[in-house]
Amino acid sequence: MSQPFDFDKALKALHSGQVLTGKDGILTPLIKQLTEAALAAELDSHLAQDLEANRKNGSGKKTIKAPTGRFELTTPRDRNGTFEPQLVKKHQTTLSDEIERKIIRMFALGMSYKDISQESRIYTLSV
Repeated sequence: MSQPFDFDKALKALHSGQVLTGKDGILTPLIKQLTEAALAAELDSHLAQDLEANRKNGSGKKTIKAPTGRFELTTPRDRNGTFEPQLVKKHQTTLSDEIERKIIRMFALGMSYKDISQESRIYTLSV
């Protein structure tokens, strides 16, 4: 995962007139980090439930188009190739408004990266 989201830097950028969303939007790095944390938690859960010997096997990258802007997402893999992520499915290249709003809302409520990535209700959304 990349560097933690810098809230002080984001506030300064907001005060200087930088946009919240879009290519260089303030929120784009936050959405990226939270999405990657949720995908990592999904893989951990998958590996814990897998009855056969299986383990992490690196990651891949794909460009995601989201309302807050485009970003490169690091997606985890498992050795057996049985991991099917639910938040951002295989071959999916867009992130819906609904998921983004939910991630931002949970973060605004004071949830940590770990809490958000473990939040099971986020996976009830259809992407």
